[in-house]
Amino acid sequence: MSTVQPRLAAAPGTLYLVPTPLDFGLRNGPEMDANPVGSASAWLPRDTVAVASQLTHWISENAKSTRAFLKRVAMDTPLALPLQEHRIVELPRQAHKKGDHMTSSELEQQARAMLAPALQGHDMGLVSEAGMPAVADPGSSIVRAAHALGIPVRPLVGPVSLMLALGASGLNGQQFAFAGYVPQDAEERGKRLHELESMCRRTGQTQILIETPYRNAALLKALLQHLQPQTRLAVSLGLGLAHQVTRSETVLQWRSRPDPAAGLPMDLPAIFLFGTS
Repeated sequence: MSTVQPRLAAAPGTLYLVPTPLDFGLRNGPEMDANPVGSASAWLPRDTVAVASQLTHWISENAKSTRAFLKRVAMDTPLALPLQEHRIVELPRQAHKKGDHMTSSELEQQARAMLAPALQGHDMGLVSEAGMPAVADPGSSIVRAAHALGIPVRPLVGPVSLMLALGASGLNGQQFAFAGYVPQDAEERGKRLHELESMCRRTGQTQILIETPYRNAALLKALLQHLQPQTRLAVSLGLGLAHQVTRSETVLQWRSRPDPAAGLPMDLPAIFLFGTS
């Protein structure tokens, strides 16, 4: 007498954290204005590009930028499916505006729903607009949900702007903290900067900040106003681009310049770091 064997459930796919170029799709410097944006291999290792080319299910910070990224991948390696057949879902608005590093039942439910293809056996890619997803960008709710669901998580190699800036700063790379955005209100911002500088002086820990590009100049002005003269301040702008700039000086040296921002492309994405050295 034969028996019917139970059908085994498909093994879950893998969630790949796919880093993307730091140029946000910009041309790589003024000298290339007449040329198209380069291929993904100009920024990413061959193995990362190869994995990205085979993924067809994506969780994205921005669907438009993800499609642009896949076009760059296709310059190096044919995509597994035509671009229009890729399934790209965007992270919820809450994750964009407030971040998703704090656990909430709503974000958890949304993240689990977006990972449904992985539970069906499909490998998936998590991407942000530039750099490593879930690092100074949304995506951590997806990673937490993947771990909870038993979906393997695999980060791929690629650029991480925070680490590039830290290495170029001359500041303490053994102890550091990413403080993210500081308040926009002038009084609250000054209070927060004093708190972070006190932390630097007690522990030697480097503090790392980011800001929306159109507020870069205001943050630089606030840092020079509130930090002590002997504190070292470093600013990296346009990391990875041909015209990237990193300047690292004491606050006193910054203040001695007639125009501290002169020669700096302040409209580009920037990383601000300060501490003792």
